[in-house]
Amino acid sequence: MDADTDGTGVLVVEPMGNAGPFLAEAAERLGLRLYGATHREVHEGYAPWLTGALAGVCLTDLTDPGRALDDLEAYCRTHRISAVAACWELFTPLAAALAARLGLPGNDPALARAARNKIEMAEAFRAAGVPAPAGAVAADATEAHRVAAEAGLGWPLVVKPAEQGGSWGVSVVSGPEELDEAVAAARRFTRAMPHGLPLDNRVLLQSHVPGAEYSAETVVCEGVAYALPVVAKETTTGRYRVETGHTCPAGLSPELDRAVRHTAARAALAVGVRNGIAHTEMKVPPGSGSPVVIETGARLPGDNICEIVEAATGVSEAVAYLQAVTGHPPDTRVTRERAAAIRFLLPERAGVLEHVRVPEIPGTRAELELCPGDPVPEPADSAGRIGHVVAVADSPERARSLAARAIDGTRLHVK
Repeated sequence: MDADTDGTGVLVVEPMGNAGPFLAEAAERLGLRLYGATHREVHEGYAPWLTGALAGVCLTDLTDPGRALDDLEAYCRTHRISAVAACWELFTPLAAALAARLGLPGNDPALARAARNKIEMAEAFRAAGVPAPAGAVAADATEAHRVAAEAGLGWPLVVKPAEQGGSWGVSVVSGPEELDEAVAAARRFTRAMPHGLPLDNRVLLQSHVPGAEYSAETVVCEGVAYALPVVAKETTTGRYRVETGHTCPAGLSPELDRAVRHTAARAALAVGVRNGIAHTEMKVPPGSGSPVVIETGARLPGDNICEIVEAATGVSEAVAYLQAVTGHPPDTRVTRERAAAIRFLLPERAGVLEHVRVPEIPGTRAELELCPGDPVPEPADSAGRIGHVVAVADSPERARSLAARAIDGTRLHVK
């Protein structure tokens, strides 16, 4: 999987995040120099492994695009950096603008905001004919009641913030009496932390799509889309749909597998991914065989999906991403036929973690994100996780079973 080991420099606009370790390992594998761009106060909180993985850091204000572009351009030219990548979807427009200014492989700056803003994303999907839920936009709860009725979106209804990652602020409401609270939950995000990036606090209302959930990455090089393996996704039920785990391979029929990957590629191209990667989430309504795109992000996936995809198939999504942004055709060959599953350890309620013990089961490994004494958030989104378990086996069913055994056998107490 090695590319030319010429020491090419790659600037990652904010490498802190779930995909950071995978990018660092991929850069080392490819012989690339990895640089970061962030705020001074954010950089001061970097973990030692991340500081050690970077050849240098450009300190700027990522919330000021004009200043940041000038600072990043000067830094890239001084350090002979010849590729740009983004780790967080909220900074993908900045990364696209920087690549364009430097004349480097990147995404379409004119469409890049559609990969960050879910309202613009829905418009881009409509323009490109990508199958997506019917929707409407509201600035507040009063408008939400009106547009939901006028658009005939029906119930249940999905309410989500225009700009925010993962499941944060997303609610599934069963009737009008729940809409005010859901809109308030979506609009509570006015700035993305830790950078303080201002967010569009409008709300997107979408018809609820029933069915199984899947995700798939698409790496794009010079406008050519390369489909990556499909992953099955599991969530909680009820008002807040928090991811509880992922499994690769997804166990689909060949026909549905092709349909999911093809639809993911269409979504990636619709939001302007031209040299990069996109993580697309879809649902397949029962009996339809036709994927519906829920959303896409022009970034590597979170939730350690990179780990389970490589464990199951041998495909390094981070390597493929870095190959694309450095102008090399991505290596997407499947070299392994195994299965991997990740399951997240979620508390029943908020509080303070008193103790946690995950059983040791062959074929699994556990990682805790919180320690005894740490505050535990309400399990309404991915921030409420205590840790996770990864299982590798010969089949998706066996991997799921091993991970479930470890989660079910975990003993924890939140007071």
